Amino acid sequence: MAVATKPIRVLIGKVGLDGHDRGVKLVARALRDAGMEVIYTGLHQTPEQVVATAVQEDVQAIGLSVLSGAHKHLFRRVMELLKDQGAEDIVVFGGGIIPDEDQAELKATGIKALFTPGTAMSEIVGFVRGLRS
Repeated sequence: MAVATKPIRVLIGKVGLDGHDRGVKLVARALRDAGMEVIYTGLHQTPEQVVATAVQEDVQAIGLSVLSGAHKHLFRRVMELLKDQGAEDIVVFGGGIIPDEDQAELKATGIKALFTPGTAMSEIVGFVRGLRS
């Protein structure tokens, strides 16, 4: 008899003042349709709120969406808070309008992957599925 594995739990967060949520809702739905448990925090979340929810919900990953241009500050702050909480095992990935020149810097802070507009949902789903291995 096969042992059922628990679904991957992913928190999807819109941090900062960015009010554009169409893309992040599509990502949340694609992950949910792929069998993952998705917690969507809604708009205008602070890094503190996102990290507190992620720890409380015992997620394996956090997906952050930022279109406002504040990605460097907001992503860095989430990574700092995860470290402070002893939750560095939570994988963080991001998406949104992130210039190529900022991507290496964000990855150096621990962000595992960045997805920009036009990325196929299958690529994002594949990345998150790959966290199991």
